[in-house]
Amino acid sequence: MRVLSSLAIKEAYLELVPAFEAKTKHKVDTEWLGMVDILKRVRAGESPDMVIASQKALGELKSLGKVAAVVDLAKSGAAMAVKKGAKRPDIGSGEALKRALRAAKSIAYSSGPSGVYLVDLIRKWGMSDELKPKSTQTPPGTAVGPLVARGEAEIGFQQMSELLPFAAGIDIVGPLPADIQVITVFSGGVHVAAKEADAARAWLAFIAASAPVLRKHGMESV
Repeated sequence: MRVLSSLAIKEAYLELVPAFEAKTKHKVDTEWLGMVDILKRVRAGESPDMVIASQKALGELKSLGKVAAVVDLAKSGAAMAVKKGAKRPDIGSGEALKRALRAAKSIAYSSGPSGVYLVDLIRKWGMSDELKPKSTQTPPGTAVGPLVARGEAEIGFQQMSELLPFAAGIDIVGPLPADIQVITVFSGGVHVAAKEADAARAWLAFIAASAPVLRKHGMESV
């Protein structure tokens, strides 16, 4: 079974694969991509057995007739991180986050849903021109955590599930404050031309039923 998947769910997914393969005897072959590249490749005609991406992206692929049997798997909020041992800014409210953004020497965010949301939030706050010179958006499929760990960005933003794997080099300040938090739902869809549709449906059900492992890796069941 061939899968194209968002990196947001990678750590939980990799923990679950051995148990699923042992239980079902299905072999899971996964390629990890940013949301932009997943959409581009499936729109262009690529037909993996299964696609895991944001609920919004899967909705688009379903409307294009590319995937069916869409299942919501997990959800995750956006969070902020600093280099290990660095001072943690106050981000207890939207106003506090504005102050943290203004005070930071450099900012990094992803090309995924959390980064897209942050760009839009900064625009709504009227801070785009002010923050642009010190902001870096990572390429699709690239994690923010390593930039923060290396000191290339003073503060970084990404899904909680995508920051946690880099905890050795970063401190997670916390999720975005409740008044401006964005929760992204990640879903899976079976491609309409899937060669292993039954296996794909079984894998989707297995992931969706694995709440403790999802929670361990910064995600919650839907």
